Amino acid sequence: MLQVENILFNIVLFIYFASTILYFAFIAGKKEGVAKTAITVQIVGFVLHTAALICRGIGAGRLPLTNQYEFATSFAWGLCLVSLIFILKFKFPVLGAFASPVTLLVIGYAAMQSKEVRELMPALRSTWLGFHVSTAIIAYGGFGVAAVLAIIFLLRDKMQSQGFLDTHIPNKEKLDIIQYRSVSLGILFLTLTIVTGAIWAEQAWGSYWSWDPKETWSLITWIIYAIYLHLRIRRGWQGKAAAIFAIIGFICVLFTYVGVNTFLPGIHSYA
Repeated sequence: MLQVENILFNIVLFIYFASTILYFAFIAGKKEGVAKTAITVQIVGFVLHTAALICRGIGAGRLPLTNQYEFATSFAWGLCLVSLIFILKFKFPVLGAFASPVTLLVIGYAAMQSKEVRELMPALRSTWLGFHVSTAIIAYGGFGVAAVLAIIFLLRDKMQSQGFLDTHIPNKEKLDIIQYRSVSLGILFLTLTIVTGAIWAEQAWGSYWSWDPKETWSLITWIIYAIYLHLRIRRGWQGKAAAIFAIIGFICVLFTYVGVNTFLPGIHSYA
């Protein structure tokens, strides 16, 4: 099964690259048919990506969520899922031209990690693993899409106004609302991530919170997005400042995932 997973992973990597090119071709050529093809290719990639994760889980004899490679490819899966939901729900294929490269970068990062299957350390042998890591994947996916939407928002005024843009890119007010919904999705699941992680930590290490670097940066990320939601709900805060805040928040997400593991080792260093 691990050999099948490796083959599927390489196919998915190629398909995500192809969908990115097709989305760019859609922007350049302004042809509806190319957009539909790009979305279809992305959906095929997502289905095969799901199959690859299932094969990894069967081959490893556990949930494929316990090391850098497995979390990175699952992170890319979450980005693809959330972006597809917003693309299809809001009929917004231009989002794919911005979100697909991010997904491609994350799965490319996964490709550079070791795919070796190792026996789980005792602390990871818990039913809380699936709850904790799967909620983090959806949270990161939501924040990633929110950052992409924020970039589109900031670039919206610099794009030449024409029929194509008016048809395929929502106005700034709607972009702001979609971004808000994506952040809301992300912070809901990040909250679940922190709560399930605390319960798991108490069972594994006898303490709900130990101020491990990843715990600390997860909390910092949560506070940033909580401030975003507070200012939006209580003060009606939106527009350019909110978009910049969403991008800063995602930078913290990336540091929590990559930077902490690289520069601030702790009890989460295995992932």
